[in-house]
Amino acid sequence: MLFLRSVSVLLSVLASLALAGAALAADLATLVGNLTSGGLSEREGAITALAASGDERAVPILEALGAGQLYIRNSDKLAVIGTVDGNKLALTEAVSGKPAGSADEADLERVRVNNRLRGTIEAAVGSLTLMSPNSRTRLSAADALFKRRDATALAALDQALTVEKDPRIKRAMSEARAAIVLATAESSPAQKLAAIALVRERGDRDSLGILKTVAAASDGEVKTAAAAAAESIEQSLAAWQMAQNVWYGISLGSVLLLAAIGLAITFGTMGVINMAHGEMVMLGAYTTFVVQEVIRTSAPHLFDVSLVIALPLAFLVSGAIGILIERTIIRFLYGRPLDTLLATWGLSLVLQQAVRSIFGSSNREVGAPSWMSGAFQLGQLNITYGRLWIVVFALIVFASLILLLRKTPLGLYMRAVTQNRPMASAVGIRTPRVDALTFGLGSGIAGLAGVALSQIDNVSPNLGQGYIIDSFMVVVFGGVGNLFGTLIGALTLGVVNKFLEPYAGAVLGKILVLVFIILFIQRRPRGLFALKGRSVE
Repeated sequence: MLFLRSVSVLLSVLASLALAGAALAADLATLVGNLTSGGLSEREGAITALAASGDERAVPILEALGAGQLYIRNSDKLAVIGTVDGNKLALTEAVSGKPAGSADEADLERVRVNNRLRGTIEAAVGSLTLMSPNSRTRLSAADALFKRRDATALAALDQALTVEKDPRIKRAMSEARAAIVLATAESSPAQKLAAIALVRERGDRDSLGILKTVAAASDGEVKTAAAAAAESIEQSLAAWQMAQNVWYGISLGSVLLLAAIGLAITFGTMGVINMAHGEMVMLGAYTTFVVQEVIRTSAPHLFDVSLVIALPLAFLVSGAIGILIERTIIRFLYGRPLDTLLATWGLSLVLQQAVRSIFGSSNREVGAPSWMSGAFQLGQLNITYGRLWIVVFALIVFASLILLLRKTPLGLYMRAVTQNRPMASAVGIRTPRVDALTFGLGSGIAGLAGVALSQIDNVSPNLGQGYIIDSFMVVVFGGVGNLFGTLIGALTLGVVNKFLEPYAGAVLGKILVLVFIILFIQRRPRGLFALKGRSVE
C-alpha cells in the first residue's frame, strides 16, 4: 500500500509539473501572439509584457525581433524566426525553438519595428538577461549595459542589484549603473561625482572613453573630477601597456628559447653550423599534425591530449633524423664550418621539398585543445592560455635539459667533450657516439619546439625558416654553448623586439636588434656568458 501511495504521489507531482510547463508555454505563446499583432504602439506594450514575464525563452525572440528576423508564416500564422540559408530562410518556431522547415521570404510576413521599439527591445533583453539564473549571462548583460549606457535599462538594473548575491556581478552592475548615471542629463552633480569615482576604479579603456566624454560635456566640479579621473586612468593604462609588452616579450622569448636551445647544444658542443635546424622544428610541427589527424579519424575523444601524445613522438622523429644526419653527413665535416653550413643548408631544402611532396605546400591546420583555448585578465593584462602554456613548457624543457646535463652520464660525457675532446677520448669516452647522441638531442628538442609552434604559427614547409636566423642570434648573443646565456638572450631579445615594434615596426625592429647584436659581438665576441672549451676556441 505504501508503495502504491508513493507511486500515486509521484504521478501527481509529474502531472502538476507537466501542466505548469504547458501553462508556461501557453503564456509565452499568448505573449508572442500579442507581439506579432496590432500596431507599433501595441507592440511596445507587448515587448514590455514579454520582458516582465522573466522567461529566458523570450530573449532569442526579442533579439530576432530587433534584428528583423521574426516572421509570421502566411500558411498557418505561426510565429517563426528566419535565418538566411542559401536562397531560402531556415525557420525555427519562436515559442518552442523547434525547426520549422524553410520558406521563401514571400511566404512570410516580417514583424516590423522602428528605432524607438529597438531601444525598448534592447532594454527588455537587458532586463531579462540581468535576472538570468546563469551568472555568465548576468555578467555579460552588465558589461553590455556599461558600454551601451541605455537609460531605459536603469529600472531593470536597480531591480537586479537588489537581488544579486555574487559580489563580482554586483560590482559590474554598479559600474553599469554609474555609466548610465553619467550619460543621463537629469542626474545631479553629487550622483555624477559618485559615479565618476566608481568608473575610475574600473580603470579600463571603456572607462577612459566615458570619463573623457563627461569631461568634455560638463563644467564645474564634475568636469574637474572627470578630467582628473581620466588622467589617472591614462597613467595606469600606460603602466599596464608596458607590463603587456613585457609579457609579449617573454612570450616571444619563450618561443625563441624553444627554437634556439637545441641549436645551442649542437652549435656549442659540436661547433656545427646546422642550417637544417629549422627543418627539425618543422618536422615536429608536422608530427603534431599527423597525430591530430589520426586522433580525429580514430579517437576524437582523445583530442584534448593530442599534444601530450605528440610531444614524445616529435622528439623521437626529429631526434632520429638528427642522428641519421650526423652519422651520414656531419661526421665527415667536423672542423670545416663552411662545409657544414653549405651541406646543412642544402639538406634543409631537401627536407622542405620532401615535406611538400608528402603533405603539399599549403598550410596545415593544427587545432588547440580546450585547455589551451581562451584567455583571462590579470588587471588590465590580457593573457592567453596558449601562450602561457608555451612559456611554462619552455621553462620545463630548459630545466629538464639542465638536469640531463648535470645529473646523467650522457650529460657528463657531453660536458667533457665540450671542454676537451682529446682528453675525453683519451680517458675512454666514445666521442663519435657522444656526437651522434648530442646532435640527436638537439634535433629532438627542436621537434618539441615544433609542437609548441604549431599552436601559434602556420604549419607549412617553411615554418622553420622563420626561426633559424633568430635562433642563431639568440645563441651568439647569449654565449655559444651556454644554456643560461641562451635563456637570458632569448628573453632579452624577445622583450626588446616587442618594445621596438610599436615605434619601428616588426621588420625595422628586427633589423635594429641585428645591428645591436653585431655591435655587441664586436665588444664581446663570446657573447654574454663565454663558455670555455674547444667550441669557442
